[in-house]
Amino acid sequence: MTKAIWVLILVVAAYVGYRLFQQWDQARLEHESRPRQSAAVETGEGLAGMPAQLELSYREARSRGPAAFQDWFSQNERYLADPRKAWIEIELCKALIRENPAAAKKLYATVKERVASSSPVYPKVKELEKVLGP
Repeated sequence: MTKAIWVLILVVAAYVGYRLFQQWDQARLEHESRPRQSAAVETGEGLAGMPAQLELSYREARSRGPAAFQDWFSQNERYLADPRKAWIEIELCKALIRENPAAAKKLYATVKERVASSSPVYPKVKELEKVLGP
């Protein structure tokens, strides 16, 4: 009788282990098949709203400093659309914060008002809120 109980316990343990493995494998597959938005959100490059021909001039303007970046944005703003426009404006706020905090706060206020909580840029807006205030 005790041998039958031990066999039953082993069968139940094996079944529970098998079910746990199935659930783990299913969760792993779902995680791997999810789109990789985090990389796009980290760099902003994967976001829609900017023509590809502006990408090179955008990078060059950012590397030349806040004044060049602001000039580039002023010239090309009409070609940009959200969410990429909001991303670039946040990056411009970060660049301007030391040299012209008033302009940075004004630009941040317009971005914060426009960006919805469902936007991929929203975490960046909240992050900058710590520096510039509400």
